[in-house]
Amino acid sequence: MEAHARQQFDFFLNTAIERFVERVEHRCGGPVPALTRLRLDPNAEGIWVDEFIGALFADFLLDNPAGSAFVLQALSRRPLSAADVTAMSAEAGTVGDWLQRMARRSFAIMLAAKTEEALEQRLAFQVTD
Repeated sequence: MEAHARQQFDFFLNTAIERFVERVEHRCGGPVPALTRLRLDPNAEGIWVDEFIGALFADFLLDNPAGSAFVLQALSRRPLSAADVTAMSAEAGTVGDWLQRMARRSFAIMLAAKTEEALEQRLAFQVTD
């Protein structure tokens, strides 16, 4: 990936993490319940990672095959489990549809992991009375 594209992706990723952490922490009533729900189910009540990513991709104009290719290029070295690939391939559609599902799923996996890290950091540095 070219340096300028990597910089754009890093900005996109960091913006997504900041927005998502704030959202789930607010919806869940703090970092502890947010972290618990996120770990149990990333699409649980108040978390809704798939909905967030759909809106985020639309906001950043990445909800198309070219945008998906951009995301997948940035995530090309990240591992995927067989279950993730099977889940993405289960739905019928065009190659463009599949590309978008793969980009969203891959990004969701990474966003959930980075959000866990951010919430754990907040807990580690949280001042208690």
